[in-house]
Amino acid sequence: MVIKEILNELCEIHTDLKPDDIGKLEKMAEILPIIADLVKADVFIDCLTRDPNVAIVVAEAKPSMYPSMYKYSVVGELALRENEPAALRTLETGMVTRDLKAITQENAVVKQSVVPIKDKGGKTIAVLIMEQDITEDLNHNRHMEILAETAQQLTETLLSFKDADGENSITYHLNDAIVIFDEKGITTYANPVANELYRKLGYKDDIIGMHFNNLVLDGSTFNSVVLERSCKIFDINVGKLALQVKYAVTNNKDKIKGLTMLIKDITEVKEKEKELILKSFAIREIHHRVKNNLQTIASILRLQSRRIDNEQAKKFFSESINRILSIAVTHEILAQNGVDDVDIKTIIEKLKDYIISYGMVPNKDISLEVAGDIIMIDSDKATSIALVVNELLQNSLQYAFIGRSRGRIKVNIQKGIMYSNISIVDDGVGFSVKSIRPGSLGLNIVKSIVRDKLNGNLNIDSSAYGTRIEFDFKNE
Repeated sequence: MVIKEILNELCEIHTDLKPDDIGKLEKMAEILPIIADLVKADVFIDCLTRDPNVAIVVAEAKPSMYPSMYKYSVVGELALRENEPAALRTLETGMVTRDLKAITQENAVVKQSVVPIKDKGGKTIAVLIMEQDITEDLNHNRHMEILAETAQQLTETLLSFKDADGENSITYHLNDAIVIFDEKGITTYANPVANELYRKLGYKDDIIGMHFNNLVLDGSTFNSVVLERSCKIFDINVGKLALQVKYAVTNNKDKIKGLTMLIKDITEVKEKEKELILKSFAIREIHHRVKNNLQTIASILRLQSRRIDNEQAKKFFSESINRILSIAVTHEILAQNGVDDVDIKTIIEKLKDYIISYGMVPNKDISLEVAGDIIMIDSDKATSIALVVNELLQNSLQYAFIGRSRGRIKVNIQKGIMYSNISIVDDGVGFSVKSIRPGSLGLNIVKSIVRDKLNGNLNIDSSAYGTRIEFDFKNE
C-alpha cells in the first residue's frame, strides 16, 4: 500500500479530520524526506485520535545521509501522552514545543521538537515531530533549536497549496525562498519569494529551467554539493543582502533524486547585530570615560588631602575618595563587558581586591571573603549596591577589630524569588546598636540608598561575638 493510501486510511479510521485536511497531510508526507535531510533527524507526522490522550503516527521519514534511531516503521503506532508529552501538547495548544524528553514506540529515550500543522483557519490538524538521540551531548541544545526553527520555516512554507487552479504545488509564503532542482541540477520549482529574490539580484528571466550552477550564490557546483550529500547551512553576503543558505540532497536508495535550496534573507537581522555591536562599543566607551573621570576626581581629592594637617578632615577626604572609587569599580567592569547589566558578585569581588590593596588597616591580619550567588543587575542598581557594600566594609575594617590583631569579614550574596539580599558579617568586638549616632553620615548614606534606590530594608544585629548587617533589594 502506498504512503498516501496508508495515511488516508489511518486518518479515516482514527481521526475526525476532513478530506481537505487529509489531502494537506498527504502532500506534507511527500516532502517529509526533504525535511528529514534538512534537519538531520527522524521526522514524523502525528494526528490526534478520538482519544484526547492518544495520537497516531500517520507518516514518517528517515534522513538519507544520517543514521536513524528506528529499526522498523512506526506508521500506525500510537503515541501516548505519558510517553510523548510534546506531541500531545502541541496538538492541543498549537504552540511549538522544543527539546522535550519522550519515549519512542521502540522504548528509546529521545528529545522531541514539535511544530503544528494547521488548516486554512489556523486550527491544528497534526504535528511535525523531529527526534534526536538524548545521548548526543555535543551541540545538542543548539541542534534541537535548529531542528525546531528549520521545521517551522518549512511547515510555514510547504504546507499551503493552491486552491484557485487546483494544482498541488507549493505556494506563497512570507519568509524563505525555496528552489528545487532535479537529479540533473535543473530548477523544477521556485516559490514566489525565490523569484523575487533573484529579481533583486538582477535576474531577468524565469529561473525555472535554469541550472543550479547559474543560480548558486556561494560558488558551489551542483556536483560538489551532491557528492557531499549532507545538509549544509551557511551565511553569505550578496551585494547589500545577507542571506542564510541551506542545501539538502534528496536520495532514494543511494540514487540522487534532487536538491532543495532554502534561502533566508537575514539582512535585517545582521543590521540589528551591527547596531548592537556599535551600541556595545558606545556603552563600553561611556563607562570607560566615567571610570577615568571618577579616578581623576579621586586623585585630585587625594592630592588635596595631603595638604591638610587636620586628621579629622583627612578622614573625611579618605571616606569620600573610597565612595568615589567604589562607583568607579562598577563602571570599570561595565566598560569591560560593554553591556548595561553586570553580575553584582563580580563587582563586590573587584571591590574586595581594591580594599585589600588600599584600604586595609595597617598591622592587622583581616581576611575578606565574598561568597554566594550570581545576580545580574543593571548599572544603576549595581552602583548603589557597590556604595552600600563599600560603606559597610570600610566601617567594619575601621571599628570591628579595635584591640584585635586579626579578624574575618564575609560578604554573602543570596538570590531570592522577588528580593535578593547581601549580608556583611564580621567576628569583631561588636557594638550596641542603640549607641549608633543618628547623624552618622556613613549610616545615613547606607539607609538612604537601601530605602530609596534599592527599595529594600536594612537590618543590623551585633553582639560581643561579631556584627551582621543585612540589606535586601528587589530583583529586576
